[in-house]
Amino acid sequence: MIRMLASVWALLLGIVLIMLGNGMHFTLMGLRGGIEGFSSTELSIVTSGYFLGFLSGARFTPVLIQRVGHVRVFAALGSFMSAGLIAFTLLPEPWTWTVLRIIIGFCMSGIYVVAESWLNNASTNENRGKMLSAYMLAQTLGIIGAQGLLTLGDAGNAALFIGASILVSISFAPILLSVQPAPPVEVAKPGNLKELFAASPLGTIGIFLLGSIYASQSGMGAVFGSEIGLSANQISLFVAMLFGGALLMQIPIGWLSDRLDRRKVICGTAFLGAVACGLGWMAQSPPDWLFSDPLVPIMGAAFFAGGTTTPLYALLLAYTNDNVPAEDMPATSGGLVFTFGLGAIIGPIAIGFAMDALGPFAFWIVLGGTFAAIAVYAFYRISQREALPVSETDTYLNLVPTASAVAVSDAAVWAAENAEAEEAAG
Repeated sequence: MIRMLASVWALLLGIVLIMLGNGMHFTLMGLRGGIEGFSSTELSIVTSGYFLGFLSGARFTPVLIQRVGHVRVFAALGSFMSAGLIAFTLLPEPWTWTVLRIIIGFCMSGIYVVAESWLNNASTNENRGKMLSAYMLAQTLGIIGAQGLLTLGDAGNAALFIGASILVSISFAPILLSVQPAPPVEVAKPGNLKELFAASPLGTIGIFLLGSIYASQSGMGAVFGSEIGLSANQISLFVAMLFGGALLMQIPIGWLSDRLDRRKVICGTAFLGAVACGLGWMAQSPPDWLFSDPLVPIMGAAFFAGGTTTPLYALLLAYTNDNVPAEDMPATSGGLVFTFGLGAIIGPIAIGFAMDALGPFAFWIVLGGTFAAIAVYAFYRISQREALPVSETDTYLNLVPTASAVAVSDAAVWAAENAEAEEAAG
């Protein structure tokens, strides 16, 4: 393990720094947008812009890499992203912010593709699972750490945006000065959505709905906090709870996933997410006998709603890959990432309109309803198809929703190979 980390420490350090900057900017959108007087609908469009750019970057970055190489693409995307973060304070208008978010989303998607290609090149069949887990941990810790950095400044001025830009700028130094040359990026073209649905209806519908949940949590969580009057420090804690829950709940949910019918685990996990959202909705008028401080149910809801979202992503990927041949996994992975991205574009806009129409606590109503839809559909699918024997399923691997198709495909292949090795050994 130590030898493995020593070979990729610069890449992981760079990823942490990138996620510190990117995580700051996500929360800053809600904080500064509230100060500028943007409506929930306007901020939801700004949020969706990021995921539109992210989806576009996943499609076009491999083409750019093939033309000019990893290093040039990586450096160029980092430069544009760093500049975009500073430009937010210079051009505080909703449509300008939307364009900037599209650019930053495109850049982040490309950065992930390049970084994950280097990571893949540095991995072996023996350490690939640990390498991917370390990469996902670095991403999550970066996002959580970013919320702590937000408490050091005021969203009303440019300092925090400049700080995020600096973090992104310096993140490329350890990566570009130490990584080994990577092979050409080969991202399989996403499979046909009709074929993907035929192979795994639950995986396709579930990943689409989950995309809307994840984008709404990460992009509109700070907007919700701002609209109900939380302080900047409380909003930072709220967002940190969303991602902190995912760190702790991956382990027990992953353990269950390798031992039970995954559809039942998906159903139960989504139901828990819906219950957590119900707890958040109750915070608008919590019973005195249950909660003396309304902040308690809000933070608890964030912990469990966020804590179920990331494991659900890994569960849906694993379940889908259980039902497709190994040779189709790259295309399937690309299709799932694309479907997730479509949901991520639509979800924040739906929540933004709901919050403007029904009030800020509609945030929890829409999220809870989407979690419930996943749970109900998973319950329905249990009655439509026999469960695969546990011995024939692939190994569960922690993956975060920010992973590109490179990491998702790599993880799917590793999980299949690891499951075959365990079956042969057993």
